[in-house]
Amino acid sequence: MMNNFVEGTYSNAEKRNGSINILDIFKYLFFHWKWFVISTLCFTAYFYYTYSKSPFIYRSSEMVMIKTPMNTPATARLTSTNAAINSVSVTSEILQLKSKELMRETITRISGETSYSIRRGLRDIELYKHSPVTIKIDGLSSSTQFELNVTPLDSKTVLLSNWDKGSKELKVPLNKEVNTPIGRLTVLPTGYYQQSAFGEEIQVKRYDREAMVAYFLSNLKITQLEEDASVLQIVFEDQNPNRAADLISEMIDVYNEISLKDKNQIGVNTANFIRERLGIIQNELGSVESNIERLREANQGVNVETAGEMYLTDSRQFQSDRTKIETDRKLAQMMQQHLHNVTKQGELIPNNTGLVDASVEDQIAEYNRALLKKNRLVEGSSTANPVVQDLNNALDAMRRNIGRAVDNAVAGLEIKIQNAQKEENRAKGKALQIPQKQRMMLSVERQQKVKEELYLYLLNKREENALNLAMTEDNIRVIDRASVTGAPIYPSKLRKVATGAGIGLVVPTVILLLILMFNTGVRNRQDIENAISVPFLGEIPLSRSKSEQQLPVLVQKTGRDALTEAFRILRTNINFMTIDGVIPKVITFTSFGVEVGKTFSSINLSTTLSFLDKRVAVLDLDLRKGTLSSRLDLTNRVGCSHYLADSKVMLDDIIYKLPGFDCLDCVPIGVIAPNPVELLLGSRLDLLINELKARYDYIVIDGVPLGIVADASIVDRISDLTIFVIRAGRMDRRQLPEIEKIYMEQKLTNLAVILNGLKLEGPGYGYGVYGYGYGYGYGYVEHENRFKRWWKRMRRLS
Repeated sequence: MMNNFVEGTYSNAEKRNGSINILDIFKYLFFHWKWFVISTLCFTAYFYYTYSKSPFIYRSSEMVMIKTPMNTPATARLTSTNAAINSVSVTSEILQLKSKELMRETITRISGETSYSIRRGLRDIELYKHSPVTIKIDGLSSSTQFELNVTPLDSKTVLLSNWDKGSKELKVPLNKEVNTPIGRLTVLPTGYYQQSAFGEEIQVKRYDREAMVAYFLSNLKITQLEEDASVLQIVFEDQNPNRAADLISEMIDVYNEISLKDKNQIGVNTANFIRERLGIIQNELGSVESNIERLREANQGVNVETAGEMYLTDSRQFQSDRTKIETDRKLAQMMQQHLHNVTKQGELIPNNTGLVDASVEDQIAEYNRALLKKNRLVEGSSTANPVVQDLNNALDAMRRNIGRAVDNAVAGLEIKIQNAQKEENRAKGKALQIPQKQRMMLSVERQQKVKEELYLYLLNKREENALNLAMTEDNIRVIDRASVTGAPIYPSKLRKVATGAGIGLVVPTVILLLILMFNTGVRNRQDIENAISVPFLGEIPLSRSKSEQQLPVLVQKTGRDALTEAFRILRTNINFMTIDGVIPKVITFTSFGVEVGKTFSSINLSTTLSFLDKRVAVLDLDLRKGTLSSRLDLTNRVGCSHYLADSKVMLDDIIYKLPGFDCLDCVPIGVIAPNPVELLLGSRLDLLINELKARYDYIVIDGVPLGIVADASIVDRISDLTIFVIRAGRMDRRQLPEIEKIYMEQKLTNLAVILNGLKLEGPGYGYGVYGYGYGYGYGYVEHENRFKRWWKRMRRLS
């Protein structure tokens, strides 16, 4: 079957185009402009309220430099041995600045636990040191909390109130301690206690110090400006600019005080340690020096090397002396042998041998002279000569004396040899003891050297530590002092209002888009054309009022309203649904469900066709319900069910004229049939349609829903055109493929669809208006009327 209307109007690519049209989304959102206006006004008002209620936040910043060995004078860092004390980590300094203990001390010094504020409109203004009064309570702990209001009455008295529920107000004098429900309290005036403050209520609140520590630390930001620089920027945000600046400055001062105290404590501990070690080393050094002294005394004041050389020299000398003495002993023994030799009695005795003393040598010389004299006398006389005899006796006596002297000399040399041997052995023994003494001396001297170097090192460290204590400096140097800014950084009126307006636009946009995304109903013509290729004949707008919806016929012959134009377009498009060039005469309406507008469309299409002076018959074939007959007030009349069930009933018996329409007739249902399927399957239905075709140009049939009962498929044999009615917002888009399947399988004759119940001013209607329109005159007038209505509404709202 060829569909001229589809081929002439749409291409398959256009029908399958599922792209999102941004303009349609904007039109959809613009249709709900009222929600945008309401949401924007509500959120803007709420954010302006939060702006009016939010306290002002001020920012104060200070730039400091962490002192390191790289950026401080060299005199402050004496030697590389001090690196353990003087090395600085910027990261660790930042962490220390963010410590709770440092913040506790800072809060205590600036009295940050107590807040003084006044109310300006909806906003509380923090006074800090500009408060006209201060509260002094004795015996407060860090966790004590209280709240009260102070109202200056005059120059001498103030009014205390609101410190507890149900508590009474107290009028108390200034500078005088009084009893109150929160303790003994004194109200002290400040320099801002002036007449302008009289009658102004001051809110005094004291918070737990740990809570304030957490609050201040959360508003403190410390950043390193450059990775390789030790310059920090400290930023603090607070409700009072002076308190923000004071907190930063005081925090730096407290930090420097703590660091100086720590450094001094380290220096004192170091000095005590050095002093103790010096005492120990001094005692050890004295003991070592005493050992050296004893060793040198043992060596007679001579060092080990010299003593060793001396002992070796003595040993050699004693050996040499012993050798000489042994030689002398040999010579003396030879002389002794000579003297005791009988055969050599008459010989001279060797003289000047050096073996005996001088007296013996003189005796030997005298003996030799006497012997020579005797020998001369013997030569001139006989041995009997008395002189010779006297000389012999004298010589014998002298020889015996010399012999005894030589014997004594030999004995003396023996003794000398023994003594020399002993001395030599003693010198060798001492020389052999030298390596052991040298080892002992080296060990003692080594200990002395170590102790001496350690002693000198500690003396040097003591002087360095004393200099460092005298030259201790702060860890942080302030480059730019904390400044007080007069303009708050938060809240910003423009930002708050803009945020409210932005959220006011975003929230309905998101909600509407979510509704659009999760809305699975058919919304407009584009949803149908993107899903199926079934010919689309037109859009039927939704009636505005309930009274109009109850009327069976709403189209007018000369009307220019949207509904009339929609049915005119439907009437025109039906002429394009030809079969082999023949315009369809029998038009059947069906759908998937009930209450989609089949009856409404059937009546008004029939009426629109009759405006062309064509004879039109509208037939109610919904034998189970008879909605069309009810609408036209033709119930309990002879109708289709009678004709189909009884062959005696003629066509003229079931045709009724509609009042006010010359060319429009109606065939009602008659009665509700108990067996509609059997009636529709009978030949009487074909006879009925053939007779109607002979009399009328168009036959419009109000059918039953498809798929619920079998009637629609049975009636399809008599139909030239089947119009499937889709109700906007009622039918699920997921059902559209079922219509496509029916169309492709040709289960219904010449199937086409219409979209019913489309809101004229809804987001889904714009496609029909601007895509095809309902004629130039209607489109222009309707657009102009909508613009006028919109302008009037905007003027009323303004």
